[in-house]
Amino acid sequence: MTTQASANHTAKVIGVTIAAAVGGFLFGFDSSVINGAVDSIQGNFGLGEFFTGFTVAVALLGCAAGAWFAGSLSDRWGRKKVMLLGSFLFIISSVGSGLAFSVPDLMVWRVLGGLGIGIASVIAPAYIAEIAPARMRGSLASLQQLAITIGIFAALLSDAVLANTAGGASNDLWFGVEAWRWMFIVGVIPAVIYGVLSLLIPESPRYLVGKHLDEEAAEILANITGELHPNERIHEIRLTLRAEQKSSFADIRGPKFGLHPLVWVGIVMAVLQQFVGINAIFYYSTTLWKSVGFTEDQSFTTSVITSVINVAMTFVAILFVDRVGRRNLLMAGSIGMFVGLIMAAVAFSQQIGSGDEVSLPSPWGVVALIGANLFVVFFASTWGPVMWVLLGEMFPNRMRAMALGIGTAANWIANFVISLLFPSLTEMVGLSIVYGGFAFFAAVSFFFVKRNIPETKGMELEDMKA
Repeated sequence: MTTQASANHTAKVIGVTIAAAVGGFLFGFDSSVINGAVDSIQGNFGLGEFFTGFTVAVALLGCAAGAWFAGSLSDRWGRKKVMLLGSFLFIISSVGSGLAFSVPDLMVWRVLGGLGIGIASVIAPAYIAEIAPARMRGSLASLQQLAITIGIFAALLSDAVLANTAGGASNDLWFGVEAWRWMFIVGVIPAVIYGVLSLLIPESPRYLVGKHLDEEAAEILANITGELHPNERIHEIRLTLRAEQKSSFADIRGPKFGLHPLVWVGIVMAVLQQFVGINAIFYYSTTLWKSVGFTEDQSFTTSVITSVINVAMTFVAILFVDRVGRRNLLMAGSIGMFVGLIMAAVAFSQQIGSGDEVSLPSPWGVVALIGANLFVVFFASTWGPVMWVLLGEMFPNRMRAMALGIGTAANWIANFVISLLFPSLTEMVGLSIVYGGFAFFAAVSFFFVKRNIPETKGMELEDMKA
């Protein structure tokens, strides 16, 4: 199929993609904003390690539920309306979390926010995959992960600025409200922006074809993506959507423990992305660096620097995902992550002292920083974005919405497990063993990709075969 590659249409596609990817910004912002508030929440509400971990991780249960239902909701309501729902949930969560008066209260608001973020985490990659021409889809889908990394950076930077302005995260800032509460409240701003942009972008052509709104779909294909023969593309889409109009578990059933083998590939890939421990850094980095002797200011600064590296290296994936291919990037990332995590594990094994008087003697503090940031470099340039690219494109149309929702829910559940257990495991067995475990899963991820992941670069979604 010939696609018009004019600068005008390219700009339109990129603009629409950026608007949809703001959902990724909320994803990153919400998942990391609690980083700077962990110690204050623990002290304010008198929590132990397990309940601190549960308070951090509970939002991820909402994320998993939101991801689970997002696919079927988007098939019924359309992509845009579901984006608006995600925006609304995140707005009320930001305000409620900032004004929470008890731990159960905070958990309820965090779960509601998680529902919104889970929805955004599914809809953004699906929408981008459906609106983007095949020649640009990998790079454009990577913008979702770029938005996530920018959201993480914005959250950690705002945490640092608010904490420094107040002289500490637990100190009062404006209107007698503590700085850690403002860390949540400022999330209203990106949530409102996401809602406004959701109103402005076009609906997905594939959704419109599924609802027999062919004229609207043809107009979007011609005006946004630059299709020279939109009616022919609509015919192709319709052929692949005939079995999708009543999307159900029947579409993803198969001989492997009740599911189609390709669905299991997506689930395991999504779980491995979390089991390498990326969010142990982005949820707990401030607490982590304080635990090995860094001051609060140094810990906040180190977290921000790590998030900048995360953003910068995502551009590598954007530049190379459509050239090198998804599979090769993932395998290279697995090797790099393994090396970085082993360095961090060895460095943390040299920790001396106990309680509040701990430190990493020279040169192990530097080795730990290099190892942790090397891990982030390889994750951000490979597994971070490429996993989402693949989840958005690797499934045939008949099962895409359901399979993507299940894969994303699995990612959130794995995220929940790591976030919940990290504080307790760190206390019980130490950072060295925990990071050694992350390194083990990085090694597993290499062999899993080599054996199971198909290459999808350059393929139209209508050509994907299970």
